[in-house]
Amino acid sequence: MANNLLKGKRGIIFGALDENSIAWKTALKVKEEGGVFTLTNAPIAMRLGKINELAKECNAEVIPADATSEADLANLFTKSQEVLGGKIDFVLHSIGMSPNIRKEKPYGDLNYEWFQKTLDISALSFHKVLQTAEKLDALNEWASVLALSYIAAQRSYPDYTDMAQAKAMLESIARSYGARYAKLKKVRVNTISQSPTRTTAGSGISGFDVFFDFANMMSPLGNASAEDCAAYIAVMFSDFTRMVTMQNLMHDGGFSASGITEEIVERLSK
Repeated sequence: MANNLLKGKRGIIFGALDENSIAWKTALKVKEEGGVFTLTNAPIAMRLGKINELAKECNAEVIPADATSEADLANLFTKSQEVLGGKIDFVLHSIGMSPNIRKEKPYGDLNYEWFQKTLDISALSFHKVLQTAEKLDALNEWASVLALSYIAAQRSYPDYTDMAQAKAMLESIARSYGARYAKLKKVRVNTISQSPTRTTAGSGISGFDVFFDFANMMSPLGNASAEDCAAYIAVMFSDFTRMVTMQNLMHDGGFSASGITEEIVERLSK
């Protein structure tokens, strides 16, 4: 059921690849809640995904941008304001990629050039998005900027390798830039630490099914779905969360606060 939470608000959504991605679900939810937006992804991701189908469904314009390129981001924010008719009220950064994970490099044998690419794409790009928006004065007061994270930023997970460092940097950027942007323009900057989610990117991590099942058993509410996350993002974009900033918000069914659950006890007792 729609509540018009985002009526009159304009935004940019990064990272919608296909119907399994959180960014894709978010675009549909934002549209349902009355928001308008542009969609963006790196040109190579656009060729591999279905973003144009989503754009048609949401009546949204697609503006290609490599989030590691300051020039591309400047063009994205400038054109988005032209297309949408004003400054931006919300931004979703849903970007993450590790060449080391894709090429199955173990943590003790990382390619460091690839590691730097992981950090550039998955974390430093968030700073570039925020800095570009600030320099262009592209965000309205009380705008909300979100990035998607994962609990591997705080805890060790096998096979998550250098993405864990990227997520830790991502969350740190949200705190540091959140403090700056709040003083400058009352802009809110947060990260959402989402349950393991069956997206194209998430499923590419070795052992993902085990991650998913373990988290589900450890979460009193069960794993939060991509649809659940999209609804939470819509709330965070709305005026109902105007005083929330610099936070890493756990959206995980209670996983992060659970010591052990009956399901795990039963499983280990067999």
